[in-house]
Amino acid sequence: MSEWTKICRVDDIPVLGARRVARPVGLDVAVFRNASDGVFALLDRCPHKGGPLSQGIVFEQRVACPLHNWSIGLCDGQAAAPDEGCTPKFAVKVEAGEVFLDATELAGHALDAVRPVAGPARRTMPAG
Repeated sequence: MSEWTKICRVDDIPVLGARRVARPVGLDVAVFRNASDGVFALLDRCPHKGGPLSQGIVFEQRVACPLHNWSIGLCDGQAAAPDEGCTPKFAVKVEAGEVFLDATELAGHALDAVRPVAGPARRTMPAG
């Protein structure tokens, strides 16, 4: 049986937008709301170049990454073809207008995911 953590009210998430949920360890979770008041949760990281999905544009049941416009499914985290890749999804439930995430997933799901470092690659010059 899952233990659920209250995140916010549905009305606290902008329509066609997102709200970020910080975790003590690991990347944030993005909680999205579409035009039909559907609520979805994904790791706040595009599978392409690590863009913050919470800053993307929500349409239907997808979000467009703000960096390169990849279309990511809100239900499954899967990139739309021809792009390939997937971002981890999180279980979410809505009861009486309140949004909950699975506490076990918040604490342990996708903790190894990291954001790429922007900018040119650093190289160590040999001594000599």
